[in-house]
Amino acid sequence: MNLGRKIGRIRELRGIKQSTMAIELGIAQQNVSKLEHRDEVGDELLKKVANILGVSPEGIRNYQEGDLQEIVTCMKTKKEKQMLIDYSPPFDPMEKIVQLYDEKVELLQRLVESEQEKVEILRRMKEE
Repeated sequence: MNLGRKIGRIRELRGIKQSTMAIELGIAQQNVSKLEHRDEVGDELLKKVANILGVSPEGIRNYQEGDLQEIVTCMKTKKEKQMLIDYSPPFDPMEKIVQLYDEKVELLQRLVESEQEKVEILRRMKEE
């Protein structure tokens, strides 16, 4: 599948109209249609398109129709399909990463303090 077609399929799956994408890109709707028929797309334009679609440029390049299409085909209603497209986790993944990192730092600090206490106890025992 060429890159333009991948863009078109992802746009369709995201429920974004060509006219909406055209407005976001600052081009005519006909140019979006032409874009979706290209074999290749420049890096800068691909970044802009990816941002509008809410995916990474690599996500567009690596998109394979079959995988997602099988999941979507198995869904019974349009609402279920839209729920998959609109899904976002109930938390901010970056905030969760920062929280986990902070917890790790705190645990490591407590571990260091514990080890320092052990060293101090051993010093005292040695001196006696």
